Amino acid sequence: MHFDQLLAQAATLGSGSMQFPANWCQGRTAFGGLSAALLYQAIRQHVDSDRRLLSLSTNFVGPLLAERDFTIQVEVLRTGKNSSQVMAKITQDKQIVVLTQACFGARRASNVHVDVSKNMTLKPVDERHMLPYQKGIMPEFFQHVALCPQQGGMPFSGVDTSHLGGWMRFKDTPQGMNEAHIIALTDAWPPTLLQMYKQPAPASSMSWYLEFVREPQLNPDDWLGFEAITHHCKDGYGLEDGCIWSSRGELLALTRQTVALFD
Repeated sequence: MHFDQLLAQAATLGSGSMQFPANWCQGRTAFGGLSAALLYQAIRQHVDSDRRLLSLSTNFVGPLLAERDFTIQVEVLRTGKNSSQVMAKITQDKQIVVLTQACFGARRASNVHVDVSKNMTLKPVDERHMLPYQKGIMPEFFQHVALCPQQGGMPFSGVDTSHLGGWMRFKDTPQGMNEAHIIALTDAWPPTLLQMYKQPAPASSMSWYLEFVREPQLNPDDWLGFEAITHHCKDGYGLEDGCIWSSRGELLALTRQTVALFD
């Protein structure tokens, strides 16, 4: 099923339920970028279109299972003059499995301006280095996402760096590219610490925070850049920071997640 079809279902779900196919899984649960994007898409329907997404905070409480009904509930916490705060949750088998809170803001006049202090270090994308999908080795959702790594190593390769970077896009071009697509693509990369493992072992995202620097203006087939590094890891938990770039080198969003390690 195409990503846009799943978004369309989430946008019109109301009080009903939906499912997703197993080829959108990461292990036994839904690919985290998918579940966060579905929640965002449901939330977006409750917010005025002139308010852009500022931040999205997602907690993965439990596994979201494929080919089984789940519901999305949206609660508008507050709509003020300049901002909106909205919460949404996915419930499956009477248990909350994913929880998201989003903050939206209206444009306001201000004399304060600070330019972006970061610069993208990625080289132009080279599609010859796109990772091929390998069934049984890669997560199922890799059938839908194209990654072209440039920085760091492959998972379980035992490298001595936590820096990871490259280019990403959907294999099946969407009708448009908005925040929901960026949310999903950002989570397609493995945690930066997996490349430091010397043998296969799991890692799990516990909480994930995205801040959008600007409203994206992208073509449906654009590649997006990703650069991330782990600032700290101890006692089985790592803190990862990253940047999402347009192909023109514009900073689109900042990402941060807490990852649990099981090495």
